[in-house]
Amino acid sequence: MKPRLIAAVLLVSCAVPARSQGYDVVLAERNLMIPTRDGKRMATDVYRPARNGVAVSEKLPVLLQRTPYDKTTARTQAEYLARHGYVVAVQDIRGRYKSDGNFLKVQPLDATDGYDVIEWLATQPYSNGSIGMWGTSFAAHMEAGAAQLHPPALKTAVINMGGMSNAWDHGVRYRGAYEMGRQLTWAWSQLAADAPNPSVRKLLLEQEKVETWYDRQPMRRGLNPLSVAPLYEGWYIDFFEHADYDAFWKEPMMNWSEHYVQTSDIPMLQIGGWYDIFLAGTFQNYAGLAKIKKSPQRLLVGPWVHHGDTLSYAGDVSYGADAAITDFDGDFHLRWFDHYLKGLSTPVEKDAAVKLFVMGTGDGHKDSAGRLFHGGYWRSANEWPLAGTTNVPYYFHANGSLAREKPTEKSSSTTFTFDPRHPVPTIGGGASARLKDGAYDQREGVRFPPSQVPYLPLRSRADIVVFQTEPLTEDMEVIGPIHLVLHASSNRTDTDFTAKLIDVYPPSDAWPGGFDLNITDAIIRGRYRATRDHAVMLQPGKVYPFSIDPFPTANVFKKGHRIRVDISSSNFPRFDVNPNTGEPLGRNRRMITADNTIHHSAAYPSHIVLPLAPARR
Repeated sequence: MKPRLIAAVLLVSCAVPARSQGYDVVLAERNLMIPTRDGKRMATDVYRPARNGVAVSEKLPVLLQRTPYDKTTARTQAEYLARHGYVVAVQDIRGRYKSDGNFLKVQPLDATDGYDVIEWLATQPYSNGSIGMWGTSFAAHMEAGAAQLHPPALKTAVINMGGMSNAWDHGVRYRGAYEMGRQLTWAWSQLAADAPNPSVRKLLLEQEKVETWYDRQPMRRGLNPLSVAPLYEGWYIDFFEHADYDAFWKEPMMNWSEHYVQTSDIPMLQIGGWYDIFLAGTFQNYAGLAKIKKSPQRLLVGPWVHHGDTLSYAGDVSYGADAAITDFDGDFHLRWFDHYLKGLSTPVEKDAAVKLFVMGTGDGHKDSAGRLFHGGYWRSANEWPLAGTTNVPYYFHANGSLAREKPTEKSSSTTFTFDPRHPVPTIGGGASARLKDGAYDQREGVRFPPSQVPYLPLRSRADIVVFQTEPLTEDMEVIGPIHLVLHASSNRTDTDFTAKLIDVYPPSDAWPGGFDLNITDAIIRGRYRATRDHAVMLQPGKVYPFSIDPFPTANVFKKGHRIRVDISSSNFPRFDVNPNTGEPLGRNRRMITADNTIHHSAAYPSHIVLPLAPARR
């Protein structure tokens, strides 16, 4: 049965429902030290609705955010929520700023701390016993960790661009590779927040620019700038070296997918962006929970980078004003919490389960900010993937074409040389941190180290193999998971393969050279092609099927455009470069070139599977 498609009631423009308004706000507690089970105390600022400067006595729902980024930065949003009838608690997580304990990037204690804080807040005189959580990125991970322990008082959560479904699969590692650029840059930017001597650390990291350390990987313990903080150095290198998928990657703060069953059965809104680093987890968490929970599970995805919900653009591409959630820090959250914590009638109750921004209906003009106008529209559905989707394979051919017809040659292949000393630069995608994430013309430039002069399109590189369709004769709407089957071989015992899906704009007055717009991409490490539990090295010359799954997407490839797939072996510095030597990961001292071969014959039909969406109603 086909789903009933509901016209999008855009969250960016819904009217504010009737609710308790007009409260004053008081910061009732600054650095309230809430105890946890091991005796450590979490510093918390508590904002309360007030009348004439005095906190009201009525019992109210409590909203909680736990963050590593200094709780005072959330003050404006906390005051807004409190002004509308909520007690709001914003907390420094363990080991950060005013809270007790030691900070680690990911630790099981963050989940138990969340549980303990929720249950403590529920017993306070100002609380009616119902707790909601909200937050973005790291704060969203804190929500997910607590929810997996099922605290009775937790009643709902809005999880924005976080809640890692599996940190080995994406977010920390990525199907065997290490998301080196993001992890290193995050450590660099956050190190000075921890005592002792934050000023000395800050001076050191200003002197030692993170970009200059990208190609000094893997870093050695005690021999790099992070060595001034052994805990930071420890988790960064542990993530690098711990390559097998084992118990290390399965505890709650790193892997929600292993803990869906025991997770609280509460209404949850999972929010993601097509260029967000955690997009795969957003979809996996929604689908995994919706399958087994009775409470409403909702999914909202826009054309955003990490933290980009309020923006109408991503990178060098714009999508129109409707793409942005302009009231994200205010009424957007109130609509959700008013319904699920106060029982008020709001537009949330009528929302479809899935609401997606479909990119690509624009005309490609250059807007006033110099960005390509890609456009798009919101589409709603009751399930994911969309019912009625047709999965169509497009095959690689020896002449570089991408077509629905299977190759017929008995033997056909393309070999390229991958030199890890000269990797393909990261140009957009879900990179985050100081890397340029989002949508860009796939052309090297000064913004994208390690690009080299002369700056040319990526398609000109000998280590990128391009397969593309003829200009399309009609629009193609691609919405859903993307899957590639790459039949490939190498002359080395280990190497990487990357895949990137691109919407190719034809030349125009605005873009004389066209515009090669990245849609989604992925990487896979050879030694983990068969199993993630342990490495299985390649046999040189043997052809293997590599299953590659870029993040899902929603894009209209317009008439006159081409659909393109780029195959290569590096995407740096987003991912660490495979040295091709087969040495233990994170410990190599050598790099050698690899001759990598893509097979596209009748016996080895490499292809991409595109989910063609049903027509809009």
